[in-house]
Amino acid sequence: MSNSNPSRQPPSFLRRIPLAFGAFFSTLGNADFAAGVLDLRRDGARPDAQPVQAAAAPQPDAPQPAAPQPAAPQPATPTPPQRSAAPALRQAPTDAALQLLALLQRDARLIDFTEENLADYADADIGAAARLVHEGCRKVLREHFTIAPVRAEEEESRITLVEGFDASAIRLTGNVVGKAPFKGTLRHRGWRVNDVRLPKLSEGHDASICAQAEVEL
Repeated sequence: MSNSNPSRQPPSFLRRIPLAFGAFFSTLGNADFAAGVLDLRRDGARPDAQPVQAAAAPQPDAPQPAAPQPAAPQPATPTPPQRSAAPALRQAPTDAALQLLALLQRDARLIDFTEENLADYADADIGAAARLVHEGCRKVLREHFTIAPVRAEEEESRITLVEGFDASAIRLTGNVVGKAPFKGTLRHRGWRVNDVRLPKLSEGHDASICAQAEVEL
């Protein structure tokens, strides 16, 4: 194919080598460029062919979006403190409780009094019976237990509870906020059993019988 522009010099052989490789790969990768090459070859085959404007150079591929960066590690959420396990429960001995109930029934007729329907009795009669029950219960407690107040102060007096007070022996009421020391009024001194002196049970004794049935012959 003749050169239609006399001022343009044909490239040398060494110059055409990279040009041929570039045209080869552009033809494979760019359909528009390949169509231009095809038109150029068709026009070059005709004697009256006019120079065809070279196809636009292939545009470089659009830049690929950058790979997302891994998010910065978040500070670990502090683990809430573990609550201490609830204390194991133990079964309270029933024989001692039944024995005490039997003593209160024997000396104070406590079960008889509490099981009686008092609706048909006058207040004076109830008061007289309550006095007997009170005396019997007091006798049992003093004979078989040593009982002392938890607090030595007089009731209705002002006291201060320092940090570390025995929460199992003192119960806070009212507006309880903050932490010790607490200042408040002693409403009840509380009671603590320092000694127990229950009678020993004989072998085979049925402690569930708090009072025997009575049969008069």
